[in-house]
Amino acid sequence: MSISSTTTMGAIFRGWRKRCPGCGEVPLYRKFLKQIETCPNCSSELGRIRADDFPPYLTIIVVGHIIVPLIVMTEKYYAPPTWVHMVTWLPMIVVLMLIFLPRLKGCAIGMMLKLGLTGDERQGFEEDD
Repeated sequence: MSISSTTTMGAIFRGWRKRCPGCGEVPLYRKFLKQIETCPNCSSELGRIRADDFPPYLTIIVVGHIIVPLIVMTEKYYAPPTWVHMVTWLPMIVVLMLIFLPRLKGCAIGMMLKLGLTGDERQGFEEDD
């Protein structure tokens, strides 16, 4: 199966599962956030895709929308001391970031692969002399 026969949402969902957006059979990463160069199953060139700052930005948005309401509700109803907030929320933020970052990067890679984007900032621009 190639990426051309996959829907955009299918490619994004496969990226969320940390699988190749083209076929869904091969793990997307060889390390925590280092994607494989080429899928051995469907030959999708994943190594050329650079998602750069988009996945961390999405991760901050998602984790922020989870944590901030919890902090506000906890403060409103219980008003714990500051040290309780630090001991509770900081580890939770780190864990959620570690959970969401590779998944959201996979979503970004899946979307970029399906749309034919590489993340190369020079693509489509003429060089200035």
